[in-house]
Amino acid sequence: MASFISFLLLAALIGMASWQAIAAEPSPLQDFCVADLNSAAVRVNGFACKNPTNVSADDFFKAAMLDKPRDTVVNKVGSNITMINVMEIPGLNTLGISIVRVDYAPLGLNPPHTHPRATEIFTVLEGTLYVGFVTSNPDNKLFSKVLNKGDVFVFPKGLIHFQFNLDPHKPAVATSAISSQNPGIITIANAVFRSNPPISDDILAKAFQVDKKIIDLLQA
Repeated sequence: MASFISFLLLAALIGMASWQAIAAEPSPLQDFCVADLNSAAVRVNGFACKNPTNVSADDFFKAAMLDKPRDTVVNKVGSNITMINVMEIPGLNTLGISIVRVDYAPLGLNPPHTHPRATEIFTVLEGTLYVGFVTSNPDNKLFSKVLNKGDVFVFPKGLIHFQFNLDPHKPAVATSAISSQNPGIITIANAVFRSNPPISDDILAKAFQVDKKIIDLLQA
């Protein structure tokens, strides 16, 4: 009997651990919870639900024109990211998914970044891209691959990853499904060298083991 009780306790503990391991954004408890983006009175993890009687098909729709090329001269790295998340489609609230289109200039880069709240499944629509992600400490192992049109690659949740257009003459296009209504994005260079207020030169110089003048140059 004692061994049976021990078995039940072990099973319960494993069940609790498994639940915590797979927990991400909470599952919906109704058909939908359209985000009330104008709600200032209610503070929740996500957005408060819009009154269902005021919900329409437009809450689940956006004429995003994801089939149209984007301008890739908008920044020095040569990429343009179009994110469709809960801020663009309120009906995504609590559904745990977003979609992204990424346009790359020739030799364009989507620089190293992370999505703190989501896994990303990435598909190349046009072009050839070198992509990769880096594992956490202490290994910091790089997993990378050259992708062609139609290829798919996964970036695990929270890990630093990047994409680079290898073609010096042709643009590239990709799309991603992301496992959060609001995945967030932290571009590593911006977070470290362009934080507001700035991280101390002394801290960055020691962290990167370089002269403070190099840190000043990077921050500029």
